[in-house]
Amino acid sequence: MPHSFGYRARTRDLFSKAYKTKGRPMLGRYLVNFHVGDYVDIKADPSVQSGMPHKFYHGRTGIVFNVTKSAVGVEVTKVVGNRQLRKRIHVRVEHVRKSRCNELFLKRVKENDALQAAAKKTGETVCVRRIPPGPRPGKMIKADQSAVKVLAPIKYVFVPESEK
Repeated sequence: MPHSFGYRARTRDLFSKAYKTKGRPMLGRYLVNFHVGDYVDIKADPSVQSGMPHKFYHGRTGIVFNVTKSAVGVEVTKVVGNRQLRKRIHVRVEHVRKSRCNELFLKRVKENDALQAAAKKTGETVCVRRIPPGPRPGKMIKADQSAVKVLAPIKYVFVPESEK
């Protein structure tokens, strides 16, 4: 049998839907608003073949650079040889969902802005940098001296072959 190198080769499990999730996507998938600059995860929906991305982009995260009537343009990083290329692909909205990779960053930005605004009112300076925790403080452990056993190596004694 000849070897297959088609566009969807080796995607039997990659482009399969889980139990009780088969069929067309729900209406909510189409009602999501995408804006330029949003982070999105590309996850191909096998029930919609049109506008499906190549299997390489399945599971990748990119940034929206264009929004059209039924598709979004996504910019994804692809490693080719020893360099990183910014690939621009257009994918239908069924195969794209908003990413949660940026949530903690945006939350931290809001908290830092609130801290800086409060500090500005009081005339103080506040450090909003993330500081690594550093080493934990030292402590002394007390043990029962009778329960402590000191392990030491046994002295090596050479036994000649004749005595064995």
